[in-house]
Amino acid sequence: MTIQGELIIGHTLAKGTAGEIFGVEAASGQRVEPGFGGATKDDLDKACRLADEAFDTYRETSLEDRARFLEAIADEILALGDELVERCCQESGLPRPRVEGERGRTMGQLRMFAGVLRDGGFLDARVDPAMPERQPLPRPDLRLRNVPLGPVAVFGASNFPLAFSVAGGDTASALAAGCPVVVKAHSAHPGTSELVGRAVLTAAKRSNMPEGVFSLLFDASREIGQGLVADHRIKAVGFTGSRGGGTALMQIAAARPEPIPVYAEMSSINPVILFPGALTERAEAIAKGFVASLTLGAGQFCTNPGLILAVEGEGLKTFEAAAAKALAETSAAVMLTPGICKSYAGGVAKLAGHAKVETLGRGQEGGELRGQSALFAVSASDFLSDAHLQEEVFGSASLVVRCRDEAELARVIQGLEGQLTAAIHITEADHAAARKLLPLLEKRAGRILVNGFGTGVEVGHAMVHGGPYPSTADGRSTSVGSKAIERFLRPVSYQDLPDALLPDALKDANPLKLWRRQDGKLVAPNS
Repeated sequence: MTIQGELIIGHTLAKGTAGEIFGVEAASGQRVEPGFGGATKDDLDKACRLADEAFDTYRETSLEDRARFLEAIADEILALGDELVERCCQESGLPRPRVEGERGRTMGQLRMFAGVLRDGGFLDARVDPAMPERQPLPRPDLRLRNVPLGPVAVFGASNFPLAFSVAGGDTASALAAGCPVVVKAHSAHPGTSELVGRAVLTAAKRSNMPEGVFSLLFDASREIGQGLVADHRIKAVGFTGSRGGGTALMQIAAARPEPIPVYAEMSSINPVILFPGALTERAEAIAKGFVASLTLGAGQFCTNPGLILAVEGEGLKTFEAAAAKALAETSAAVMLTPGICKSYAGGVAKLAGHAKVETLGRGQEGGELRGQSALFAVSASDFLSDAHLQEEVFGSASLVVRCRDEAELARVIQGLEGQLTAAIHITEADHAAARKLLPLLEKRAGRILVNGFGTGVEVGHAMVHGGPYPSTADGRSTSVGSKAIERFLRPVSYQDLPDALLPDALKDANPLKLWRRQDGKLVAPNS
């Protein structure tokens, strides 16, 4: 498939005329042909109009047809073969095994949501039969199901050009919910975005989905992205990126005559708490695992371990020395974009120049577009007195916070912003101390893990990839796992509707054969 640099608006492929963007080879900074024309306001209007027109048809497609559509997208992505992998590697600087793994995750998400659709549990069908004889007042017949919100805007992410972009988790969950999607491609990987966008379009046509169920726009400025969130036909937004970008979109969405939810994943430093028993038993092993996690993907993961918390002592000293040694052996890695690399270097320089911060170790130096890993340390009192030390440095940099005792460690945790993950390293001897801190961690993080690190997010039914602000805009949601579909649904209750007018999910005969909550009790089909 030849990359043309074209927008996808419904079934139409066309070159945008509002400016031009080019992909960049991450390892060299060289421009990659072809140019991609930016969308105009008319293009944006057409994409949103088609999505709006498609909504009523698409939302009522059968669960099986929608499931097959998602599976067809996965098949078409796989059919792109090496062309997709090579272009993605070129534009992102990510190694081939990582890109192939991310492609597998992307297809896995789509197929998981196909299973969610066939299961039907996401509809949360509930039936409270009428009780006309109830005293002192009769009860009406009440039935409930979840319905899709409407067209969804999805913003591609820089650090996951496949799994969080054009056909990534936000798109997969929105399509599964019954919502058409308009994607604003990330400017860092336009070629990758077009290839995946064409795969989605092919799958939509194969599956006889209505025109407008999917569109892909490129933006040579910020006008189209902002206009997409402001458009009255868009009913929700999925975003993964910087705190500045996410909060800007939240403000636009909140200022609309009809405010809409923005599900933004933004900023997280993912604290790792090292307990004394664990440090005594395996400080060096923990340090090696930490450095491996810190430097994975040049540290450009939203679950990168950017903060280490521990009580001072010989165990922490051993950990710091082992981590610094392991870090010194790591090579500088290509970062996603020149802009991200520059921002990372600035964040590291700021920490290195901080009067209260000690540099513990650095990785090997690299070229202009490569990030050199870094490890720093600071006392808990100095950390608590300077809120800037909580700021995310997006890359392979981390800060050790040395606490005087458990009470100070608890104060540090209490002072943290919301996080995607929090990890604790413990032995059985640490259980009592860990038990005291777990309630604090539950208030601060969406996922708590033991004797590991947050990098590596399993796509499953019990996963939460979200957390209190600013890790996400809405800590009640997740962007990974089957619960992600809930972001794009809302409940509707039907009172005293004749059976002939009820949706299939709520008819007396239960034609969809769903598990339903009948008068408060979960009931199997045909029970």
